[in-house]
Amino acid sequence: MRSEKRNKNGLKIFISILAILVISILGYIYSIYANVKDTIDTAYTPVEVETFRTTNSGSVNDSSAGKEEGSRADAGALTPSQLLEAGEPVSILLLGVDTGDLGRTEQGRSDSMVVVTINPHTQKTTLLSIPRDTYTEIVGYGTSDKINHAYAFGGTAMSINTVQQMLDIPIDFYVMVNMAGIQEIVDAVGGITVESPLAFNQNGHDFVVGTNQLDGEAALEFARMRYEDPAGDTGRQGRQRLVIEGVIRKLATPETLLNYQNILQSLSANMQTSFQLSDFYTLQNKKYLGAVDNIAQQQLGGTGGMMNDIYYNFVDDTELTRVHDLLQAELELE
Repeated sequence: MRSEKRNKNGLKIFISILAILVISILGYIYSIYANVKDTIDTAYTPVEVETFRTTNSGSVNDSSAGKEEGSRADAGALTPSQLLEAGEPVSILLLGVDTGDLGRTEQGRSDSMVVVTINPHTQKTTLLSIPRDTYTEIVGYGTSDKINHAYAFGGTAMSINTVQQMLDIPIDFYVMVNMAGIQEIVDAVGGITVESPLAFNQNGHDFVVGTNQLDGEAALEFARMRYEDPAGDTGRQGRQRLVIEGVIRKLATPETLLNYQNILQSLSANMQTSFQLSDFYTLQNKKYLGAVDNIAQQQLGGTGGMMNDIYYNFVDDTELTRVHDLLQAELELE
């Protein structure tokens, strides 16, 4: 009888411990969800932009007339969130703005502009850097200027409209991070690894050719250096893409779950985005996550020159066509 009673008591204790463990795990998961939701709610900043109009057909978000079955064009006039739910290729404009950098408090300009395409069908991600001095029409401002001035003139919406028109592609989502926050974000993910194409010193930080382990401060200096790079601003943009790629890869690792609070805190303080919480969950789908391991880097070319005593990057029609065709293919708009 005593043995039977002890067995029953032992079973009750085991069940109680198991119940407490399950409740604790569920509570932890809920706290992650609640914190993620609070962060996304804080960062979520929708903007009104012009509906993308393709210059090829003159239509607005046309359906798939004349297109191959299975392309994104077959999806019709879906919202960005609906495109994600349907598992279609999407585009994202990453804006690194210099508001808050080096003590700035004004609106600032887009120090870095990167168009990201994610194609779950080909399992490929493409990062295209746009030189900040690129001369183009600033949509909605009635003038042509350096593309990074679009943010200063009209914020995120004007930047998106300008990129859409110049590259002739739709921008589905945007993520804006101020440069002062790069350091915090890299530190929050526990540092990143980059493969540097050259050796240099920037403000006391030594970088070697090949593998470099970077904390936040080093990552910011790695991305910021410009004048010692033989490739000038093109080289700087390449290193910015390496930092972005390093953060993306780190965010896709299990370690982020253990450090999610620091990551969320840094993101909420330094980021604005049109992604909603449901969009982030959809991006965690293996169809999209697989593309993170296959990242291709591209650069919008051009020729530097002076006009009215101001330096610009002039992009000819051949280069615009090359980039347009590349992105159209990645987004399956052809």
